[in-house]
Amino acid sequence: MKQISKKSALLIGGFLALAGNSVLYAASQPMSGEQIIQKRCMDCHSETGNPSLPYSRISEQRKTPEGWQMTIQRMVSIHEAKMSADERKQVHKFLSDTQGLAPSETAALRYGLERDGNLLENNDPAYAEMCARCHSGARFGLQRRTKEEWSLLVQFHMGQIPTLELHSLARDRPWFDLAMNQVVPKLAQDYPFESAAWKSWQAADKPTFEHDWAITGYIPGKGDFDALMQVRAKGGDLYGLQVIGQYADGTPLTGSGQAITYTGYEWRASLTLDGIKMRQILAANEQGTRMQGRLFMAEANELGAAMVAQRAAKGDHAVTGVMPSHVRQGARQEITIVGVGLKGTPALGKGLRIVKTLAAGANRIRLLVEAEKDAAVGLRDVAIGKAQAPAALAVYDKVARVDVVPGESVARVGGNGTPIAKAKSAYRAVGYAAGADGKPGTEDDVRLGYMPATWSLKPFDETAREDNDLKYAGAIDAHGVFVPGDAGPNPERKMSTNNVGNLNVVGTVDDAGNKVSGEGHLLVTVQHFVRASVL
Repeated sequence: MKQISKKSALLIGGFLALAGNSVLYAASQPMSGEQIIQKRCMDCHSETGNPSLPYSRISEQRKTPEGWQMTIQRMVSIHEAKMSADERKQVHKFLSDTQGLAPSETAALRYGLERDGNLLENNDPAYAEMCARCHSGARFGLQRRTKEEWSLLVQFHMGQIPTLELHSLARDRPWFDLAMNQVVPKLAQDYPFESAAWKSWQAADKPTFEHDWAITGYIPGKGDFDALMQVRAKGGDLYGLQVIGQYADGTPLTGSGQAITYTGYEWRASLTLDGIKMRQILAANEQGTRMQGRLFMAEANELGAAMVAQRAAKGDHAVTGVMPSHVRQGARQEITIVGVGLKGTPALGKGLRIVKTLAAGANRIRLLVEAEKDAAVGLRDVAIGKAQAPAALAVYDKVARVDVVPGESVARVGGNGTPIAKAKSAYRAVGYAAGADGKPGTEDDVRLGYMPATWSLKPFDETAREDNDLKYAGAIDAHGVFVPGDAGPNPERKMSTNNVGNLNVVGTVDDAGNKVSGEGHLLVTVQHFVRASVL
């Protein structure tokens, strides 16, 4: 079986964020993952004789699939572990399943797995000063170790990176003593090897994923979409995929691929949608009825968005999305309700009436609706028979505020004959109505959802204006996708500097002549020169 292409960990704003490609494994191999560990790893590790912790070092850690993937690759590339590609896949699957993390243990840090690099973390000061000055908080937060293993990890860093104590936030204090005596005990307490959540998940019945799934998502440059994803088992937690759907403008969407599940709920898929290679990194709920995560381009991880998959088995009922999710007072609007088991007359809430049903099916209903002129501003529940979605549709009087998301982002120059591609950035505009107090920017604002916008750029500050960053750092297209400038020195710039820059991204929503703008900060910086090797 051909191995998928190697990818690199994502370096954003100086923090090394956890990343790694899904690895699809062959369904049948001559040795199991545990047998391969016994045969290939015991030159350095040892069998302990303890049935609950059978292998030194290995058995005292729990990690996500991406975490184990990085560990295995390090063993092969640095420590010269002798494993074939198929053997690595078997060990990876075995360790991910038997020494993984429970759903609740990954919930707050999914962005680290989903490669959502444009996110500001709020780390505990102890970790921010000790660990997150090089890594993202998700990097260590998505691991579980015994106290001894956390201690050995600190010592590994000192051995592998002996200049560590000379770095900023280390050289002016007793870094090693603080790491060993204060941070290690805290890591062991906050991220313990043994947990009730993991024991409970190990004992739980694991769902199967061989169903049809109603999926909704967004592809930068293409728009919102909804589709039916047919999932068929191929053995050994490996699945084949077929996708049939449409974009919001009615353009057909088709694709196919394959997926694998780890730890009973971690979904990793590689697929091609309309000729574009994509990845899905999703997490299923404990019942296996819903998956949520991120869909992104395989060769440009930064270009992606949230995705939802709802199981479409017999007896399932759910509304997964309403597009668009807002109707202005006194106006008519076409909306599309997507989900599973959509049977019956839609109920949209007070002040909204259905003018006409334009199309209807079990997974997709298209309506022409009208909001009364005096309909109350606020969110409405949407229900179709047994399928319900709370606060899924908004009625508004006018757009009072626009947020550009992401609010903080990084793009990277590249290309121009260099081997490192440009790292783009994609933006969307979220509209809000002022709440009961009539003031935008307060807690009672009503979120209207994503809205069409026109896009522009402006200098972030006076320094950016003087350096003419707007001319050299890059350009944004009509879809909100920013393409940075070329890599390398630019003789047109002061001191022949490169095409980095400090910009604001401006999204302007035109709501029936009422134009409202929002801004997000964009830092255009240098390429990823340091990358972590993964399978």
